[in-house]
Amino acid sequence: MLDAQANLAYGLFWALYAVAFVVFFYAISRLFRIIPVYGIRTLLQAALVVILLTPVESSEVDGWWIPAWLHGGYETILGNTDEAGRAMLNLGIAAIIMLLVWVLDMVRYRLVKR
Repeated sequence: MLDAQANLAYGLFWALYAVAFVVFFYAISRLFRIIPVYGIRTLLQAALVVILLTPVESSEVDGWWIPAWLHGGYETILGNTDEAGRAMLNLGIAAIIMLLVWVLDMVRYRLVKR
């Protein structure tokens, strides 16, 4: 088990990561406004959420979660394909779930637009 200082650093990382994501998502969403098609705009936003917010459990420390893109990229560089594959599996599952949410949003948009 890790000490309190490591747990504080872990919590601080996720707090800063969440704030940075909100700021980045807001800035990119403003940039996406130039895309005239609602479906493409929201699909790009959904992809951004999946890529940046999908977690994977750390293989080093039990109970710690890290961004899957970061873990997968790092393990790919190191040549650990099993761990990289686990991160990509989490990204794939999150992408399927987000695709379902996106389709439901498109149905809602179509019904409201009528």
